[in-house]
Amino acid sequence: MFHGDVTTAKPKTPPSGPMRARTTLIGIECGGTHTVAIAADAAGLELHRLEAGPANQRLLTPTQLASHFRALATRLPAPSALGIGMAGVRESTDRRLVQAAAAAAWPGVPCWAGNDLETALAAADTGASAPDVTRVIVISGTGSCCYGRNPRGQTARVGGWGHLLSDKGSGYDIALEAMQQAIHRFDLTGRWPTLGARLLLRLQLNEPNDIITWIHQAPKDEIAALAVQVFAAAARGDAIARSAIQSAVRHLATDAVACARRLTRPGRPVEFVFVGGVLHRQKAFARAVSCELRRLWPESASRLLKREGAWGAVAHARALARALPHPARRPRARPAASPDGPAPFCPIPQATGQSPTEQRNPRSVDLDRRSLSSAIELMISEETRLPRALRGEAVQIERAIGLIVRAFGRGGRLFYVGAGTSGRLGVLDASECPPTFRAPPDQVQGIMAGGHRALWAADEDVEDDAEAGAKAILFRGVTRRDVVVGIAASGRTPFVWGALHRARDCGASTVLICFNPFLRFARGGRPDVVIAPNVGAEVLTGSTRLKAGTATKLVLNMLTTLSMARNGKVIGNLMVDLNPSNEKLRERAVRIVCELTGAEPSVARAHLEQNGWQVKAALTYRALGKRRRLCHEKRSHS
Repeated sequence: MFHGDVTTAKPKTPPSGPMRARTTLIGIECGGTHTVAIAADAAGLELHRLEAGPANQRLLTPTQLASHFRALATRLPAPSALGIGMAGVRESTDRRLVQAAAAAAWPGVPCWAGNDLETALAAADTGASAPDVTRVIVISGTGSCCYGRNPRGQTARVGGWGHLLSDKGSGYDIALEAMQQAIHRFDLTGRWPTLGARLLLRLQLNEPNDIITWIHQAPKDEIAALAVQVFAAAARGDAIARSAIQSAVRHLATDAVACARRLTRPGRPVEFVFVGGVLHRQKAFARAVSCELRRLWPESASRLLKREGAWGAVAHARALARALPHPARRPRARPAASPDGPAPFCPIPQATGQSPTEQRNPRSVDLDRRSLSSAIELMISEETRLPRALRGEAVQIERAIGLIVRAFGRGGRLFYVGAGTSGRLGVLDASECPPTFRAPPDQVQGIMAGGHRALWAADEDVEDDAEAGAKAILFRGVTRRDVVVGIAASGRTPFVWGALHRARDCGASTVLICFNPFLRFARGGRPDVVIAPNVGAEVLTGSTRLKAGTATKLVLNMLTTLSMARNGKVIGNLMVDLNPSNEKLRERAVRIVCELTGAEPSVARAHLEQNGWQVKAALTYRALGKRRRLCHEKRSHS
């Protein structure tokens, strides 16, 4: 049976492993306020400890991150292995960026990289608590988050989205809530409360209006620092301060219990481990959170984590060092993992030959010396090779259109997934469907590696993240009714393959558009349809925005245009479901109605206005009107 008191676990010397005594391990924890680095030997004895400035992976450039690590390296002994836990690390791409920066400071040294939640949890695991229990780290400092793991190794995370989206129960949340309540009290009563006066004194501001300017300029940590004043006021019985703190207690405990529920069933023992400056410095707050946790989860224990999170990073470095071969048998150089290597769930096809998109075009080797007229003619002639290549894939294109037509017919959607030029073309085609076919905005969607920013700013690293592609499919809610089309010139982009494999797991139909006919797919890894025309080498070697980009646009044009036509969006060659959102398109709608009904423009416009400028509705209205007139004339003659 677990109790709910807050206890302090003394640091425990980690057991020594099968490593030589001279093995040096370095654990680094980088947070929003400071960095702690610890060098330890194989037995877990501290050799050196230092502190440095803050480091958040999302707030530093790769150059700044590498500089931060180099500054640490000059003050630490040479390590056998590294463990780094850093605030801001969420995705596998973030981990690779941290490892790349660490490699610049410690060349050739194996490095585990993760976030500060993982290192805190590893540090908690070295404490005096049962190893077979679900454990949840509860963090309340400048920000807040809960992160846990059960005995089966499953993990869960609640919070940690930053102060603008969550951070409930953090120092920032407490300070902001107190300021908001103070200002609201002032609005209701016209009297500035005592807590407000305390905050003005701390900020050296003169009156409440000054807070408006300050809070729009103040960084997160400066706002969070005001929590100290709130706790001091609460200790003196201030009602506003106590209300803000009680709210934080409820939010933090609720998040911690939600995290526990994702890992184990109610009634099972859970250990909550408190981390962060607010929980460590404000003992009454920690006790209140512990009591609320015990109320919500009776079978729980709570304790403060006294061992620094950097020791958790040391533990990860130790595990990494133990996994390495003995130095006498270790190869001279460990090959780095391929940046486009597949995730365990995501086999990427191998190529039996070099992709044509990467080959050198013998007809353009003198591109830089040709006259402009000759170069223009060359580029035009290269583009004329596309129709023949695409005709060779006509059957596969037809199969893909069939899948899309079936999906639309049962309420499904079409998703394009790509990186770089391929992704941008997919987003472009998707964005044209609502105005052209009055399609719902979610019927055809583009998924771009790197998201919105990558549409206008090149970010080539993001295409190597298969996990990110899989997550995009998961969080777009892809189902078995949908079709996912991966677009990758080489056919091997990890982001695209992560998306295709997750889409197949969801039961969706999958299509690959690429320009590499030399792919060899893993067993069970071939998409339902593969469109792989050989458009040959690019005029500018490797620049797939040229012929491959043009061919991609042609294929996408066929997929959406013909699928929409088969779903009643076209009569003849007229788009009868366009969205006339401006005068040019309204004139086009009038012409379409005139063409299909023989009506005068003024009559067609009147019908369109009466039907909300919906062309198909106007056509139906016109046809019904004709039938009524014919019936009326027939009755009159009889």
